[in-house]
Amino acid sequence: MSLIPSFFGTRWSNGSPFLTAVADARVDWKETPEAHVFKVDVPGMKKEEVKVEVEDGGILQISGERSWGSQEEKNEKWHRVERRKGKFLRRFRLLENAKLGEVKAAMENGVLTVTVPKER
Repeated sequence: MSLIPSFFGTRWSNGSPFLTAVADARVDWKETPEAHVFKVDVPGMKKEEVKVEVEDGGILQISGERSWGSQEEKNEKWHRVERRKGKFLRRFRLLENAKLGEVKAAMENGVLTVTVPKER
C-alpha cells in the first residue's frame, strides 16, 4: 500500500482576513475482501465541487474546491473567519487488484465514499 503525500499550506491573500488555503481533506482507506473503500471528510461541500478521477498508473485522485462566493461586502465587518476555503488534492496509488473501470463515489452528510472493487 503506497500513499502519495498530499500537500497542505496556508497563505494570506492580499491582506484580506479571508484565509486562502489548500483545504484539509482527511481520508480513511480500508481494504475489505471485495473492495478498497476511501472515506473523505468534505463538510459543507456539494458533490459538484468534488472530483474523483483515476489516472494512468492506477492513481486515484480526489480533489475539490471549497468556496463561499462573495462574502466581502463593504458594509460588513467580520470578527472571526475560521472556516477554510481553498482547494484540496489527495492522490493514492491503488493496488494491482483494483478494478479501475468500476470506481463508484457517493456523498452523504459531508462524507465522500469512494469504492474501488477488487478482482478476486
